Amino acid sequence: MQKITSLAKRRGFVFPGSEIYGGLANSWDYGPLGIELKNNIKQLWWKRFVQSRDDMVGLDASLIMNPKVWEASGHLATFSDPLVECKKCHTRFRADSIDINAQCAKCGAKKQFTEAKQFNLMLKTFLGPAEEQANTVYLRPEIAQAMFVNFKQVLDTTRRRLPFGIASQGRVFRNEITPGNFTFRTREFDLMELEYFVEEKEWEKWFEYWQKEMKEWITKDLGIDPKKVHEIEIPKEDRAHYSKRTVDFEYDYPFGQKELYGLAYRANFDLKNHEKNSGQNLKYRDPETGEEFLPHVIEPTFGLDRSVLATLLDAYYEDGERVVLKLPSKLAPYKAAVFPLLKNKPELVKLARKIYDDLRKDMMVAWDDRGNIGKRYFAQDEIGTPACITVDFDSLEKGDVTIRNRDTAKQERVKIDKLTECLNV
Repeated sequence: MQKITSLAKRRGFVFPGSEIYGGLANSWDYGPLGIELKNNIKQLWWKRFVQSRDDMVGLDASLIMNPKVWEASGHLATFSDPLVECKKCHTRFRADSIDINAQCAKCGAKKQFTEAKQFNLMLKTFLGPAEEQANTVYLRPEIAQAMFVNFKQVLDTTRRRLPFGIASQGRVFRNEITPGNFTFRTREFDLMELEYFVEEKEWEKWFEYWQKEMKEWITKDLGIDPKKVHEIEIPKEDRAHYSKRTVDFEYDYPFGQKELYGLAYRANFDLKNHEKNSGQNLKYRDPETGEEFLPHVIEPTFGLDRSVLATLLDAYYEDGERVVLKLPSKLAPYKAAVFPLLKNKPELVKLARKIYDDLRKDMMVAWDDRGNIGKRYFAQDEIGTPACITVDFDSLEKGDVTIRNRDTAKQERVKIDKLTECLNV
């Protein structure tokens, strides 16, 4: 983890939040390369699960919703973690993450913890000028509820038939007791989520279908080693209050095997509660039989920040003196880097600049003319750039360039007019 956090800061993937003011506990900002990686994952996910399918539509909803939404969903009553506090230093911990007979990780006091009590994870704020109870609202702790409360409107405007899904991406907020391990657990983070509406009798079939889809996304699209991914059946007592079945996809992080994604069968819990509390008819009407019923829901949840973290960890590779991020090309912040062999030769710089300008019309491309070629190669390896293009004196005469492969370090000559095709982006 130290190597990844160091690389992330040094190369502009992830910075500590508010660092010039001493930071803010477990707050992180994505730098120039980090936001490119993050956006590449978001866009690839949206293309795969929304744009490439005819049974999925998208939604972008407000961060703040009517508080009655969270009352109906059960979040106000049940969205909590067990909390204990050290009596000596008053540091708080999740009770399920420590042994209460152990010593405090902060001050070392032994057996000095309070009894566990439930701590609601929702972050609250106020709408309007007065901070009064009646004006209390909450920053959303999940994006699922927006898809449920908009279900009927989506149905009416798109005229979809079961099975079909609603997809959404966005920021959520949870007042975590013990955030930590870099970007693994933070108080604000991004989710990519699907609510897939099905007939009750078919839920098991669709649960298995989405379980396979999620595994394929992890291993093929993110390029993560399947041996480091584990599918864990969650027992009833550990499932969320709405879930009839949950499978967690866990990854072998340096700090242990922990959750990456989750897949849940929510039954019709949410639609039923929202119909009851709102007084609105949220039922689906079968166009063939005329039967009306509340669909059941399969929910695949993808943490975007954990996707970035796991992708970085899995791509990190040390090869002798060089560090390589073996990112899949479609995820790499830069698809290629362009170098003039010598920066003090105008003819080389001019041709290299033209190649750079032409390529960046279609893809993210880096420019580097500093130092020797070997150091430039190593710098691009470290940020995951799949190919380095060097313009030399032969390029001026023959119209070709040298392309060096990040993973193998092998080089080949390629015609300039074939570069885009060769890069395969």
